[in-house]
Amino acid sequence: MSAPVDTRDTGPRPGSPLWAYLTAVTAVGVTALVIAQVRLGFGELGEAARTPLFWMLTVLVVLGELRPVMFSSSTLVGGTPTSTMFTFAVLMYQGLPTAVLMQAVAVVVSGLVHRRAWHRVLFNLAQVTLACTAAAAAFAAFGVHPAPRVPWTPDGADIPAIVLAAAAYFAVRAILVCQAVALHERRPLARVMKASVGPQSLVYGALLGLAPLVVVVMAHSTALVPLFVAPLTAVYFTATLSLRRDHQATHDGLTGLPNRKMLILRTEEALTEARERERVGLLLLDLDRFKEVNDTLGHPVGDRLLQIVAHRLTHSVRPGDVVARLGGDEFAVLLPSIRDAQAAKEVASRLRVAVTEPVRLEGMTFDLDASIGIALYPDHAPDFELLMQRSDVAMYLAKEGRTGVEFYLPCKDRNSPERLSLLGDLRRAIDADELELHYQPKVSLEDGRVESIEALLRWWHPVRGPISPTEFIPLAEQSYLMRELTQHVIGHALRQAARWWHAGVEVPVSVNVSARDLLDSSLPEQLESGLEKLDLPPEAIRLEVTERILMTDQAYSAETIRTLAGLGIQLALDDFGTGYSSLVRLQRLPVSEVKIDASFIRRLGDSPDDERIVRSIIDLVRSLGLRSVAEGVESPEVATLLREMGCQAGQGWWLAKPMPASEATTWLRGRLGAAFRDRESGGARLAPH
Repeated sequence: MSAPVDTRDTGPRPGSPLWAYLTAVTAVGVTALVIAQVRLGFGELGEAARTPLFWMLTVLVVLGELRPVMFSSSTLVGGTPTSTMFTFAVLMYQGLPTAVLMQAVAVVVSGLVHRRAWHRVLFNLAQVTLACTAAAAAFAAFGVHPAPRVPWTPDGADIPAIVLAAAAYFAVRAILVCQAVALHERRPLARVMKASVGPQSLVYGALLGLAPLVVVVMAHSTALVPLFVAPLTAVYFTATLSLRRDHQATHDGLTGLPNRKMLILRTEEALTEARERERVGLLLLDLDRFKEVNDTLGHPVGDRLLQIVAHRLTHSVRPGDVVARLGGDEFAVLLPSIRDAQAAKEVASRLRVAVTEPVRLEGMTFDLDASIGIALYPDHAPDFELLMQRSDVAMYLAKEGRTGVEFYLPCKDRNSPERLSLLGDLRRAIDADELELHYQPKVSLEDGRVESIEALLRWWHPVRGPISPTEFIPLAEQSYLMRELTQHVIGHALRQAARWWHAGVEVPVSVNVSARDLLDSSLPEQLESGLEKLDLPPEAIRLEVTERILMTDQAYSAETIRTLAGLGIQLALDDFGTGYSSLVRLQRLPVSEVKIDASFIRRLGDSPDDERIVRSIIDLVRSLGLRSVAEGVESPEVATLLREMGCQAGQGWWLAKPMPASEATTWLRGRLGAAFRDRESGGARLAPH
């Protein structure tokens, strides 16, 4: 797919250096074209136009201009038109006026077909005319003055003249075009020429080198000239296939924007070429609420929306900036040369304004927003990987704070050296088996029966002391350690469950797992082999996952979840009410239990709003045939209120605190014995620990 927009068709601002340059080149080139035609004269032109060779060559030049040869999608100055071979041949055979006239017709036709802006068409016409004029001057230095009535056919002795004329032709075109690109993209001329002249020179060398053969064939037999189309066609299609493969490897198939691979290459080029006091900026942009579009109207509409966003982004950056799609609704913008942080923020603000403009699709109006993170070289990072990571950190700061645009701030980086050190310590703690599990029971609010017991991870750091799970578990979730940490916890929980069940204390043990764990195919294998090895039924273990799983579409099609359900392992939803999901989505997962977040439970009795929320959740959970468990039960009043609402079970310090395995064993034996005596006497008892 082609790029969503060619910024070269955007007219330069009047008075700008680019405008002045294009105007000057166009004026000189058009003047040279007019002078050449005046020198030819209408009589000689009419005489030439009556020959079949004239029209045959005109057609070949036009077709060659329409289909340039392109070997790389990253070439700054575009492709090399195959018309070059025929134009240079006409220049040698019939002289400058005829050559520039045919080329002018071809440039105008190509501009109309490809709908190029007129300033670009006129510039192309001018630079080709000037290149032909330079080549004609080189031939004149050797005494070669061809004309329609006096054609010139070269031989072996004319090779120096041909080489000099071809070099002059290529040099003028290369310099004029590269200077325009340099001004357009605000890059030094030397950088543009270094990146583009090499690939272009190979193709131009081949085409200009074949032109003398075309002249010899023209002089011998006009009918043989079209045979040159065959090798050119082969070269064109070979180059097209190569370009297509190159484009697919470096561009996004949906939007046509560069992908991560191309972004890395362009960023590394920019970092290498960055001069003193010159900054390179990397912006990471994530669309807010885009998931709602996919969920509501489907992915085809979402794809069209992404294409519109890509088009807007490319129109909102400066020439030379690179807009890339990283995947999903995430885009990156490279600013190869940026004056300072304020200039980068101005670009980011312009991008956000473009994205927030309402979009009309499928008869509906969509209001999107975007969060943008900015990282600068060398202020924030020395290479691409760190620039990407730190712009990602800044983007999440913008998303969490709902500020729209944020710069990278080291003090808010979760990947700070201190946190990385903690990650290393956690790695060693897992290997040394320094982590332990505490157990907190879930108790029936109706009769005080122990329904299950939850395994909670605890870490006593040898230097820092106790470290909260809220500090090290999110760190593990963002790293490679989460899988090992989950395996460690499940292994310990299964062994402790085996001790209790084989001793007659048949209480299920619940283990917390992350959404990523549920997408890991090795999880069911570990549970199945562990249950079999320890001679435990599937009912001995339960898995708890946070409500965020409902926001992950992958979860609904994950083979892991279906396998767990087939094994008979129950799944519970933890911290319900803190996310943005709905109970309708809950129906799509094999969940047997919903745990209401403690933040709602603790305010029961004090907040009528929270009481209504909790009551509604309990009623809806019951209507779906699921069990409700209240977290954070800290008083008998709250326990009584929950029981009256219909909540089946509770968990909290008033009922039972988290305990090491030995204390939990003693507590369970005492509690199960008391519950057994209550059942024998026909009563029910609900009491704190």
